[in-house]
Parts: sequence; C-alpha cells; structure tokens
Amino acid sequence: MKLLAIDGNSILNRAFYGIRLLSNKKGVFTNAVFGFMNIYLKNVSDVHPDAVAVAFDLRSPTFRHKAAAYYKANRKGMPEELAQQLPIVKELLGLMGVKVVECEGYEADDVLGTLSKLCSDNGDKCYVLTGDRDSLQLIDDNVTVLLATNKETIHYTPQKFMEDYGFEPIKLIDLKALMGDSSDNIPGVAGIGEKTASSLIKEYGTIEKLYEVYEDSSLTKGVKAKLANGIDSAKESKWLATIVRDAPIDKVLKDYIPSPADNAAISSLLTELEMFKLLDKLGISASEAEAAVPVQTVEHTPVEVELKPLTAGDVKSFDEVSYLFDGTVLSVRSGDTVLSTKETDEILAFLSSPCKKITIDAKPHYRYAMANGISLCGLSCDAALCGYLLNTSASDYTIEKLCAEYGVHYCTENGEFADLVSLKELTEKLLAEVDREGMTDLLYNIEMPLTEVLASMEHTGIKITEQGVKEFGTSLSEMIEETQQMIYDDAGHEFNISSPKQLGEVLFGEMGLPAKKKTKSGYSTSADVLEDLRYEFPIVDNVLKYRQYTKLNSTYVAGLLDKIAPDGRIHTCFRQTETRTGRISSTEPNMQNIPVRTELGSQMRKFFTAEEGRVLVDADYSQIELRVMAHLCGDKNMISAFTSGEDIHTSTAAQVFDVPSIMVTPEMRSAAKAVNFGIIYGIGAFSLSKDIGTSVQQAKRYIDDYLAKYPKVHEFMESTVDNAMKTGVVTTMFGRKRRIPELASSNKVLQAAGKRIAMNTPVQGSAADLIKIAMINVYRRLKAEKLDAELILQVHDELIIESDVSCAEKCAEILQEEMQGVYDMKVPLAVDVHQGQSWYDAKG
Repeated sequence: MKLLAIDGNSILNRAFYGIRLLSNKKGVFTNAVFGFMNIYLKNVSDVHPDAVAVAFDLRSPTFRHKAAAYYKANRKGMPEELAQQLPIVKELLGLMGVKVVECEGYEADDVLGTLSKLCSDNGDKCYVLTGDRDSLQLIDDNVTVLLATNKETIHYTPQKFMEDYGFEPIKLIDLKALMGDSSDNIPGVAGIGEKTASSLIKEYGTIEKLYEVYEDSSLTKGVKAKLANGIDSAKESKWLATIVRDAPIDKVLKDYIPSPADNAAISSLLTELEMFKLLDKLGISASEAEAAVPVQTVEHTPVEVELKPLTAGDVKSFDEVSYLFDGTVLSVRSGDTVLSTKETDEILAFLSSPCKKITIDAKPHYRYAMANGISLCGLSCDAALCGYLLNTSASDYTIEKLCAEYGVHYCTENGEFADLVSLKELTEKLLAEVDREGMTDLLYNIEMPLTEVLASMEHTGIKITEQGVKEFGTSLSEMIEETQQMIYDDAGHEFNISSPKQLGEVLFGEMGLPAKKKTKSGYSTSADVLEDLRYEFPIVDNVLKYRQYTKLNSTYVAGLLDKIAPDGRIHTCFRQTETRTGRISSTEPNMQNIPVRTELGSQMRKFFTAEEGRVLVDADYSQIELRVMAHLCGDKNMISAFTSGEDIHTSTAAQVFDVPSIMVTPEMRSAAKAVNFGIIYGIGAFSLSKDIGTSVQQAKRYIDDYLAKYPKVHEFMESTVDNAMKTGVVTTMFGRKRRIPELASSNKVLQAAGKRIAMNTPVQGSAADLIKIAMINVYRRLKAEKLDAELILQVHDELIIESDVSCAEKCAEILQEEMQGVYDMKVPLAVDVHQGQSWYDAKG
C-alpha cells in the first residue's frame, strides 16, 4: 500500500503566504484553501496514493510544551485571515473523503512520524508531504519526504539526504541538538553553528558518542568548552527535536483509504466561496450544489421544452427571447420552445430581427453579424457583463457558475439545453443585483454599447507591414549577437546570459561587482539590482540591452508575425471583463503592451499603417488621470492649474518648491511630474526617491509639500481609504465597484497594498470609464455622419481611427470633440490629435 501523509499546517501556511489574498463577496478569505488544494491535487497526481492522511496541530499544549515552556514560545499566532481558512480546509478534506488526523497532546509531526513508522514496519510505502525540514529525520527505505519549497518539491530519499547532508537522516536530530532551531526555539549548544554541528555529526554520528569522547578528541579548546557548557541543553534539544513514532492514533492503514466524495456538498461549499476554478480542477459541476439542498427549498419551476428547427417564420413571431450562438449553431428559447438552426440565412434573420434578446458573451455575435454585412439588433442584456460588474475578481462568467454564485437553479434536467433554459431566470436575478448595487446606468450606457464598438474594432483590425517586422527582427538579431559578444568579451568567456544563476556568478562572483541581494539559489540579477549598476559597469548596461533586444524579438516580432491574418491585418481580441479597474485589455497580440518608452520600442509603431489612400488619425488624452483627480477631489489649486492652461507639472513644481513658474528648472519639473503621478498610485518616499534619484528624506519632503499645497487631494485619498476600510469596496465616478480584500488583512504590508489600490482605483477606473464613453460616442458619430472611417484601436488613453484621406480632418474634429466633451468635468480634458500614414507618424 502507498500512503500520502500530509503536514496540514505546514502546507496550509505555505499556501497562504504563496498566493495573494483572495476572498469571496462576503469577505471570507480563500487564498490558503485554493493554494492548499492545488498542492494537494498535484501531489496526489504525482504519487497516486492508495491512502491519504492529513495531520493538523491542535491548539492545546503538547507534551513538549508542558516539559519545556520555552519550546516554540517565539511563534507568532496564526493571522486571522489564515485562521478562518483552517476549518474550511478541514471541512473540504472531509467532504472529499480524506481523513484528517489530530492527536491531543501531540504535534502533527508526531502523527506523520507514527504513520511513516507504521508503513515501514509493514513494508508499505509512505510519502510525507511537508514544508518543514524537521520531517527529514523520518526518511528510510520505505519513507520518502516530499519537501515543498518556494521553487519546487524536492523528493528526499535516503540517497538524496546523504548527498545533501553527508550523514543518515535519523541523525538530523543530533544536528539540531547541537545547532538548535530558532524557528522552534530549540536552544542547542550555545556558540555551535550549523557548519560546526554538521562536521561533528559527520565525524561522531550522535551527540551521545560525541560526549563520550570529546574531552580526549582533537577538537579545539573553544569547541570543547562550548560542548561542556551545553551538555544538558544538547540532550534536551535532541529530545525536543525527536519526532515521536508511536502517537495514539488509528494504526490501521486501510482506514486511511479515502471514502467516496460528497460532490454535492463540495459543490455547495466551493460555490459559496466562489472557488469555481477549484471546482473545475476537482471535476465537479457547480450545478451539483443543488443536490446538497433539500428539494423543497429549491425554488424553480421545471421547464419542459419542446424542440424544433428555427425557421424564418418563427423569427418574425418572436417578441422576447434568450439565445446562445457558438458561431455554428444558434439556439433560441421562446417560452417553452427551444428552436435551433445551423443555416446562415436563419441565423442572420434572427440576429438582425428587432425582438428583445438576452444572451451571454455577445461580442462574437456582433462580429459574426458584421462579417455577414448585417447588424445585431435588439440585445437587451449580456449576462457576462452583469457578472463582471458584480464581481470583477471572477476568472470567468459561465451560465452554470453564475447560477451557482447567485442561487439560481441550473436546469441540468434539460440536458444540452441547460445553459439556454437557465439563462432567462439568471439574467433576471443578475439585473436585480446590478440595480441594487447602483450599476444599471453603467451596464446600459457604457458596457453594453461598448461591446459592439469592440467587436467592430476586432472585425476591422489594423494593417501591419509584414516585411517591416521581419526586417526589424533581422536588425534585432544582429544587435543581440553584437551585444552578446561584447558581454562575453567583458566576462572573458561565454556563458548563458539568460540564466540568472550563471549571470549572477559572472557579475558578482567572478567580476566582483557589488551585489545587492543574494538568495538561496544565487545572486539576484533582477532589473532593479542591475539598473543601479548600469552606468558604472559597461557589462551591466549591455546585459540590460541584451534583455531588451531579446524580449522585443521573441515577444513582439515573432508574436506579431504569428498573428497577421490573411487580409494583412492584426485582429486583436479586446477583453471587456478582464481587469479589476474596468480598463480594457487585449490579447493575441496584446496591443496595450506595444513598447513605446524606448526609441527602439517605439519604432514598432512604424509597422502599423493605414491602407493605401487612407490615413491614421490618433488622439491621446493628456494627463487624464490627474484631471480626474482634480475633478474628484475639487482642489482649487489643482483645478486652477488645469483651467488656466498651465503645464500641470510646472505648476506643481512652482507650488511645491515655492518659486515662480518661470524659475522652475527641468529637474524641478521632473520631480513634480513623478510626484503628480506617484501620488495617484499611493507612492511612498522610498519609491519616489528611487524614481527621481534623491534621498528618501528629500522625497518625503516633496510628498509632504505637495499634499500641503493640494490639501484636497490628501483629504480625498484619506476619505476614500477610510470608506473602503469600512465597506471593503471602492467606487468610480460612474458607479463601478471593486472589492479590496487586502484592506481586511492583519498583515500591514497587505493592508498597505490595499490602501494603495483604494487610492488609485477611483481615479484609474473613472479614467477607464471616460475613454469607454468616448469610444462609444466616436463610433456612433462616424456611423451617423456616414464617414469612410473606422475606429480601429484603443491603447490606454489613446484612440485611433483609420480614415479615407478625404475625411481625415473631419475624423480629427470628431475625436477632439467627443473626447474632450465626454463628460462635464470641473477641469477641461485636453486631447492631442495627429495624423500619419503609420501609427508612429500619427503620434506626432
């Protein structure tokens, strides 16, 4: 038999600190549950055990604590966010049929020790999964310890242990008896460190043998004195470090074979926790949760649907329907009838009909209609958009998962039509929730219309010159080769520049450059470490250039070439339900990440062009987030700077440095710019000092002076955070909401991160909503005025139209008018508009 014995507390701790804080809408934290189950499932998959036991510590003192009050006395209590997840993990394991083992007076380690000995005695195999090296003493020919580390899980067999330590696993307790263990507050022998302790154990084997002969040995006087003074401590430390192998637990191995899982109860628990990814990993349907609820309490009326083919005559009779369309099959529910078709004519007739329609993920439907020369009409609700507005943290918004999340019956009894039959009731519930949260206007005036705009932009795409990309790639390859050779020349030999370990050894080990950070795996070669050395050491400058060139080549050159469609255009996929702030993102390729900050990166914009006889018209908001901040906080000094047409950074510099604007130096303006944008993101003095190259004290003065000159900014941010701390939610100008579980954390670092999110989201989210409204208005103006032009791209605060040359000026005018007049603000919105044959030229 093969047993997987898991150190529950150790793995739960590792999971908690390894995944950012997550919670459901009710504020119940879930990150440790998710992480624990990921580790559990991976190891079950790797080991294929016949039996599983998960050992946990109890809160009551053990025999060790009673004998030595100092034992683990330095341990901090479990954070509240983790403590509330412990019973959830135990409940989940129980529902999965996995035995949880706890033993009064003993530690989880002792349970693992007892189980491992049971396997060894019976000739069975035991795999101990833990993040604690204490369990390595349990290793023998039948017991393997799976040591979970930050990077990997190390399989410790007797051979592997001997390779790493140089002595047998059982002697780990003797090592600890000498060197002690600060994490468990085991004292060891004062003055004996790991290196000395290890050499003593390799030579003498055990502390008992060591103490028999140490006085007559060749050890130094100092070591002998330390051993003499620490004899009692060594013995007690060994006793404390020794894992018990006969704890009073169930010793029948077959009792640890998992019993059948209660899938319905698991579904119910994980649905309540909104852990749908975990449900997927477990292969359990969200709809199975209903089986855990007594039949009489499930409020739904069974729908017996009649199935028939969809005809053109049916389409004309529709008034209000729900439908699903996967690009091939259209299924429509009208009353108790489900009508389906694969025929293009019927599909187009339905999509263009004026009847009221509800669906989910409508963007592909708009694209299908556009590709066939018609318009999708009558769309009254998209369930995915409702789900997104109500919970921006979800990973996806399927009908089944939304039904589970919002307590709507998922109609599994209707088989392949379960999604379609469930959609109407689900949509009604979602719309009621959206209205209760005050986001109905946001749904109907921004998100729903935006779907059509994004579909149009995807459908049209943007032209790209394939040959130009290839030539750029060739040029980059030459630069990579040249830079690589320069690095080799400086180092004196060839090595793998892309290997952090090899690079660190060359820079800091061989060449002796000043190292900033060192980890267990070697020297840190992160960007922030290398940037500090860039201008002092040419090899570091070349390494950073090499990284830039290789990233451009692999991510963008190869990535763009792979995405060029037969029409010679890139058709990116815009994601409307991806980000937590409400910003639009894009994939395949990610147009939001086309690099522009470096001259080399900005050259890539030359590949994006207009068709012959056409031109790109580019409009970019100027400092939109600062203007949104001025509007939201109402600071008169900031408003005055914008309304008077001053350069905000010069104005801020004048305010902060208390000098006339005419005396502001470029250095002052640069510092003010960093403060202006940094304040929005909750920047601290340390980060600002690094950004502008000044002392932390000076950076703090800049921030303090800024907040003194713009007091309403400080008041707004403080009140936003205070309100978010009370409610757990922040809201934009247009009612968009974002939950911030980090604010409820007892961990000060996490809580500080939550406060920064709270400061930034109202500004960033409002700016995102403004550009969405502008996109809708520009799209509608172009159609209304029947211009030979299309809105084709949105990148951050920038919109691009591809226009026939004859109407380019009109398009520029529309962009200017719609973007500046998007909303009645306390400060004017400034927009820079330019034209050009390429995106590079159109940036002006």
